[in-house]
Amino acid sequence: MGRLGVTALGIVLAVGLSAIVFVGINKLFDLTEKRYAIFSSAAGLILSGATFAVLWANRMIVSPVAVTLTAALIGAAMGYGLGVVAARSLRLAIGVGGGVALGLLLGVMVRSSIWPSIDPLAAVIGLAIGAGLGVLVWMAGGRGTNLASRLLAGLAIGWLFGAWLAAGDAGTQAEAVFVSVVLGALIGASIGSHPFATAAERAEIAIGSRKYIFLGPALFFVAATLVVPLARTVWLGFQTGNPRELRWTGFSNYVDMFTDPTIIDASDWTDIFGSRLTWIAVVLIIIGVGIGRWLGRSGGTGLGTGFSMSAGTLTLLAGGVTLLGFSVFVAIRGTIPNNLWWIWAVIIFAVALGLAVAVLADRSRGENIAKAMIFLPMAISFVGASIIWRLMYVARPPRDPQTGVFNAIWVQVGVLSNSDTASTVLSMMFFLAVVALVYLAWRGWKAKSNSIVAGALAVALPFVWLIYRFLGPGLGGYATVEASGEVVAQPVLFIQEAPWNNFWMMVVLIWIQTGFAMVIFSAAIKAVPNELLEAARIDGATESQTFWRVTIPQISPTIGVVVTTLIVTVLKVFDIPKVMTNGNFDTQVLANEMWERAFTQLNFGLGSAVAVVLFVAVLPVMYINIRRMQRERAG
Repeated sequence: MGRLGVTALGIVLAVGLSAIVFVGINKLFDLTEKRYAIFSSAAGLILSGATFAVLWANRMIVSPVAVTLTAALIGAAMGYGLGVVAARSLRLAIGVGGGVALGLLLGVMVRSSIWPSIDPLAAVIGLAIGAGLGVLVWMAGGRGTNLASRLLAGLAIGWLFGAWLAAGDAGTQAEAVFVSVVLGALIGASIGSHPFATAAERAEIAIGSRKYIFLGPALFFVAATLVVPLARTVWLGFQTGNPRELRWTGFSNYVDMFTDPTIIDASDWTDIFGSRLTWIAVVLIIIGVGIGRWLGRSGGTGLGTGFSMSAGTLTLLAGGVTLLGFSVFVAIRGTIPNNLWWIWAVIIFAVALGLAVAVLADRSRGENIAKAMIFLPMAISFVGASIIWRLMYVARPPRDPQTGVFNAIWVQVGVLSNSDTASTVLSMMFFLAVVALVYLAWRGWKAKSNSIVAGALAVALPFVWLIYRFLGPGLGGYATVEASGEVVAQPVLFIQEAPWNNFWMMVVLIWIQTGFAMVIFSAAIKAVPNELLEAARIDGATESQTFWRVTIPQISPTIGVVVTTLIVTVLKVFDIPKVMTNGNFDTQVLANEMWERAFTQLNFGLGSAVAVVLFVAVLPVMYINIRRMQRERAG
């Protein structure tokens, strides 16, 4: 049989089995009204057998076939008893008896590698927390529900975590049997404490089951591809060793992770206060705040608080805050600080550049062409973009021609800086630019437009710095050898030189995500009602005031969505560091750390712990997004 035949046979079998399962489940729930005992027996058989099958699939029990069949038979007998007995005391006895039998089977057949060494304190704490959760679930579901069942289920979950999952390794089989029997008894008691279903309740089960039957396949695949792997990853995070010899070690992986200097190293945190970046950032922030206060008090674009939010003040403040963050991440090193640095830089630059392009290109000539060019990098994969930028960052030996774009430019700037004629000419050009900007500021002063004054002076600052560099210490990739007086190239090792190699890799993601942010912001800006903009202009607002007071508040939800989306994207970034440095030169991030620990060092426990930390870091962002969507729908 050829490949086409095998594929066709697979499709037929998949469709046929799906149809059989779908029809079978429907027929099973049809039994609830008139043959409740048979339904209850079948449900017990399926649930018990499936539970032990999952344990077998995860290599937790021995003799998998015999144990699974035995568990299925015990579950069927327990289900049948609960399906025919109405007396509460007998139902409780049947539930506890069946749970104890299943727990005893599990304790006897569980593998020795996961025998728990019971910690009484952890067990008691687990029971207390479980009881609290059970009561909370009961209160959330309405106090008319069965409190005993919820409380016993919570105790079972608390016992599982406190007596087994939080226990040490190298336990005994007696302890495994004890924990399993108690766990089974609690679960069985929770099931048995439910009162016997009345005819009306059985009819409701038959009708209400249809929606779950139709949702079942989708929920199954979600569970198989997301929930089960997540649960297994959390489970592996509490173990150490290679995949064939895992042993339970509790929270040791998390302790190792947060005490490993390659993951977090804050030993040089005091360098933050002596860093030149810090002082430049402080100066920029002070200047920005001062100009904003001056513009706000002198009738600029103040927001009613005595502070003006204009392009000039925002540029200074954003630059200062960005450099301040950079000074922190340069001093505090490791995988987690690297990830935080990625979030900090990519969010600031991608959002700022995307918003700037969206605003400047809005309703201008050639808008579609400009936006298409900026959005184009989104069509390139992270791997392709990493290769492109790695070639642009290439640094060849000093005496060889530089083929990397940035080093070629940098070296040429160094050539010009070491030439008296060229440096003088360039300084004069920069001086003329400063003069033009000062003239623009003067014209703005005469026109009583303080925002133009602030913007022009802010733009003039980089040109003043360039004049100082060209006339003073020089600039660019050339240096003089003291011994021979020879002037040689000094290419920048963009990828190898830590810690700034991290930022040069961030540029790749900023380049890609700026187009995404621009498209979203452009759509949001075009959706701002023209009536609001016209009303602001009629009231005498300038374009700057209209932008900051009308447009920004209107698109603030969109800005929040873009920011949270970028945070999730940055947290799971893997391709760019993998392709450009393979995590070397102090460029490791969480996703690469997880890969390195799990699949290179075969330490699945530590790799899983890193994955759990990454997952937990994403949860708040997802929660914020969900809450925002719920509020928008409610509004």
